[in-house]
Amino acid sequence: MAASGARYVGLAGAVLLAVAGHLGGALPDAPLGVTPASIWRAPDGPATLTCWLVGTALLVGAWWSLRDGAPSTGWAYVTAGLWALPLLVAPPMGSRDVYSYACQGWTYAHGVDPYAVGVAAAGCPWVDTVAPIWRDTAAPYGPVFVLLAAFAVSLGGGLTGTLVMLRVIAVAGLLLAAFCLPGLARAVGVPTRRAAWLALAGPLVGVHLIAGAHNDAVMLGLLLCGLLVAIRRPGWPAALLLAGALLGLAVTVKATAVVVVPFAVLAGVRRPYTVRALVRDGGWLAGGLVGAVLVTSVLSGLGFGWVGGLTHSGDSEQWTSPPTAVGFVVDYAGALAGRDPQAVPVTRAVALLLLVGVLVVLWWRSWRHLRRLNEIACPPAERLRVVLHGAALALVATVVLSPVFHPWYATWPLALLALTALRTTWYALPAAVAAFLALPDGTNLARFTKAPGALAMTALLLTMLVLVLRRARA
Repeated sequence: MAASGARYVGLAGAVLLAVAGHLGGALPDAPLGVTPASIWRAPDGPATLTCWLVGTALLVGAWWSLRDGAPSTGWAYVTAGLWALPLLVAPPMGSRDVYSYACQGWTYAHGVDPYAVGVAAAGCPWVDTVAPIWRDTAAPYGPVFVLLAAFAVSLGGGLTGTLVMLRVIAVAGLLLAAFCLPGLARAVGVPTRRAAWLALAGPLVGVHLIAGAHNDAVMLGLLLCGLLVAIRRPGWPAALLLAGALLGLAVTVKATAVVVVPFAVLAGVRRPYTVRALVRDGGWLAGGLVGAVLVTSVLSGLGFGWVGGLTHSGDSEQWTSPPTAVGFVVDYAGALAGRDPQAVPVTRAVALLLLVGVLVVLWWRSWRHLRRLNEIACPPAERLRVVLHGAALALVATVVLSPVFHPWYATWPLALLALTALRTTWYALPAAVAAFLALPDGTNLARFTKAPGALAMTALLLTMLVLVLRRARA
């Protein structure tokens, strides 16, 4: 598809998605607990689903057609902005999480600890808009995002104003990410036009980070900014303190960002790469991070209650999480044998242990690679690509091995893979598929395909395992 054609095909898709949102998006008064069949039987159901599916297909197709790079960086930014315009004025889509954000902000703004009680017990006046599964659980986000949500409530006043402010905050996070991407791309020696296109123009960004106003946008903006500061001035104490503080803010928005921190430490080490240099430069960055976490936790008055809230993030069980899918399949096999193994908690626990091991291996490989570079003349771009690619793979492992997966989680590694991966298909394809998993009202199709989805995901994992073992042997 020609670039000009892709631009306007994607714009048509974004317009159709916005129309679907107005017809049957995650509106405050939309019925909860619906099924695809009930959506279809609604007065605007056929039009809603048709606009949603066709719009998603057009937007995914246009983005996919230029996955090897837009004509120029400016063209990529203009097109991404053009596609975002219809979604900026659309109602919340693809998820009802923004209503949880609003109620958590209301809870804190009215003097109640959102880490101690759920939004229902806190008396949030908008609790009926929150998905039932999250009404009685503590907030799983860090104090910085709770402060941002309370700020949105204070400025917005009512529910509509609060939703608008939360979307403004999400867009600000994306603008920060857009500002940092060119500097990161030049530092690692990849085409900026490709990195910007893959990271910012994808359908998951428009639907979930802009229209859905997910806090992942703020996390990504702070994460990329922290990495950019670290690589611009490696070994400079002031720069590393600032980089650590930015990364600490990212962690206190969403804890997922913590897996990137060890790689940010490597990015901030000044050559030659020795253990002494690692401790010296890494200490400055760690100091900035710890300081940011302590200051925000103490000054907000929330302390570290948000750490306990993280345990509720896995309350939802869906086959889109590979460990959960494997647990489902084990349970199905046990049922055939007349047993009830309750394997999902076990497979999830094993996956988290495996994740820790994978993260350690990825970091150690990056460090060993940097140590080898002491002995040869090497451009800085090679060093940085090694480190940032390790961080990208750490985010991939986190997404794959986490107990729950939602489509917008794919945006975490997408930004760093766009900066470092030489081939685009292996990570752009899953992101394209994930765009079809949610309906405009927030209904996740994985809920209605539990058995076949779990079997398919398990088969895919086994196939990938065989391929990896064969490659390792070769």
